[in-house]
Amino acid sequence: MKLTRIIFVAILLSSSSFLYAQPIIVKADNPTATIQPTMWGIFFEDINFAADGGLYAELVKNRSFEFAAPMMGWTLQQQTPNTGTVLVTNRLGTDSSNPRYIRVTRNTETGNFGLTNEGFRGMGIKQNEQYNFSVLAKPESGNITLHVQLVDSTGKSFGESQSINISGNNWQQYKTSFTATGTALKAKMSVWFEGKGVADLDMISLFPQHTWKERPNGLRADLVQLLADMKPGFIRFPGGCIVEGRELATRYQWKKTVGPVEDRKVIVNRWNTEFAHRPTPDYFQSFGLGFYEYFQLAEDIGASPLPILNCGMACQFNTAEVVDTTQLDPYIQDALDLIEFANGDASTKWGHLREVMGHPAPFNLKLMGVGNEQWGPQYIERYKIFTRAIKSKYPNIQLVNSVGPSPDGDMFNFLNDTLRALHADILDEHYYQSPSWFQNHATRYDNYDRNGPKIFAGEYAAQSVATVSPLNKNNWLCALSEAAFMTGLERNADVVKMASYAPLFAHVDGWQWTPDLIWFNNLNSYGTPDYYVQKLFSDNKGSNEVAILMNNEALKGKDSLYASACTDAASNELVLKIVNTSSQPVSKQINIDSKKKADAKATITMLQSSNLDAVNSIESPQNISPQTNEIDVKGKQLSLTLSPYSFTIVRVKML
Repeated sequence: MKLTRIIFVAILLSSSSFLYAQPIIVKADNPTATIQPTMWGIFFEDINFAADGGLYAELVKNRSFEFAAPMMGWTLQQQTPNTGTVLVTNRLGTDSSNPRYIRVTRNTETGNFGLTNEGFRGMGIKQNEQYNFSVLAKPESGNITLHVQLVDSTGKSFGESQSINISGNNWQQYKTSFTATGTALKAKMSVWFEGKGVADLDMISLFPQHTWKERPNGLRADLVQLLADMKPGFIRFPGGCIVEGRELATRYQWKKTVGPVEDRKVIVNRWNTEFAHRPTPDYFQSFGLGFYEYFQLAEDIGASPLPILNCGMACQFNTAEVVDTTQLDPYIQDALDLIEFANGDASTKWGHLREVMGHPAPFNLKLMGVGNEQWGPQYIERYKIFTRAIKSKYPNIQLVNSVGPSPDGDMFNFLNDTLRALHADILDEHYYQSPSWFQNHATRYDNYDRNGPKIFAGEYAAQSVATVSPLNKNNWLCALSEAAFMTGLERNADVVKMASYAPLFAHVDGWQWTPDLIWFNNLNSYGTPDYYVQKLFSDNKGSNEVAILMNNEALKGKDSLYASACTDAASNELVLKIVNTSSQPVSKQINIDSKKKADAKATITMLQSSNLDAVNSIESPQNISPQTNEIDVKGKQLSLTLSPYSFTIVRVKML
């Protein structure tokens, strides 16, 4: 028995040594594909309070009283019942975009009387930050003044403005600014009225001074910074199912999201009642973050804009309503006019609007999506009409086209086969699957037609429990599995031109869907382990794919290793990305096959956790985050020990 055990151990050690003795070879001088600048990007959708209450820095919920319940988010405050009244008035006949306003009547000059706004699950207020208040108002009679006060969750005041006197005969905007004297995660804002009289109010607004690039009515700086840090190649917007609407009447219409913010028509957010497990009856779209702001954001962070437009189909998971193909002209015109808005000069109608809004130069739009996640013959019928119209006027615009919500099955096969036969530009594939699916499908694109349509991995995320489960977590197993899959995307860069995780944002108190890439509360934000995987791939994108082999085979799951490699022409570096999905360390010698010399030092960045269930959080935002060090390079060889459950990036300067 003892001899048998000794022989077994000897065989095991021998086989392990043989396994580890197999070097990894990198063919650094032989590029196999060009990696597109758009390879790694971001997907934005207004889900999980990603826009209002998130990226859009407005702190007042229902600022224009256009929610289904006009006073939702507002509470009347008065000392006695007869101090005053608030009446919601509708002027639909004269203003269809912003029909409602409130008429405030104060009956006595004594006693407190005002309105309190609760914000989006509260208001995040920071000490010493300046806050800018504005309101559209018109006096009707008497003399009404107002001032603004911030209170914390206990009712304590920690910021108050000077009084505003409402005067004149017409609607006009009034502004005031003040500084908060404390910090609160869930503050509220009260607007107090003094004097005696009647005044009309609309667009009651509060913004921090320090938005992204200090733009008035702008974006939340910390959230944009997380996006900018990713160096995304593109940003897809505004979704997602938000494009489709539950029915066509509530679809996203870009023309209603540009121009003055007070003229942008508020509509219900389709995620308002989508999930019984996360009802959000106060979820609406103000469109303060509209198409102009999306294009501006893309430009700010160096990303190509990728707008997605409704193709005459509502969400097929909901009503599946379609507009008759004989009635598609307004939808097609919206697409053509959007290209003019983005790229047209100031002499054109929509190019002129872009100039008036503050951007004379074009936004250089090159990509556009026709429909979101549609399927069936009805989509193909509409795709053909849209493509013919867009290509006849703008032949250089590349169109992104849906192959449905699943990565396989009858719906996928029908769309995939049909769109390929029609020579579509780019096919948008979606996969919300288990971590094991992502590891097992790192080879997905190895045998795709190299001469067919290019691939956009438009929505993907590993689901720790099940798709749409509220129990899903952004744990390390999910992120590690996505990293393994992404090596397969990069290895096939001649086919895969774009990829983006989805969804992008989630409010910790207002989400509908999980997992999500970036989480935030009213004051703070953090990137998940998945975020750091995406960031590392994008930061280390490179310019040309090269082969990385073991036993003359690509590393795509053998010995629990997944790998891709590229060269970076801008920095003259070789970049290796290696994922170890094993619970054991793996030691490998890496040989660089190149006529160039290698620098004696290389940088190594590792993302790793021994706990596959580990997550980041508001309290521990860096629990799983990249760590960078130097390693020695001997000649053209590296000795590398890959930690258990790790994603490692090595950058070697080639001389």
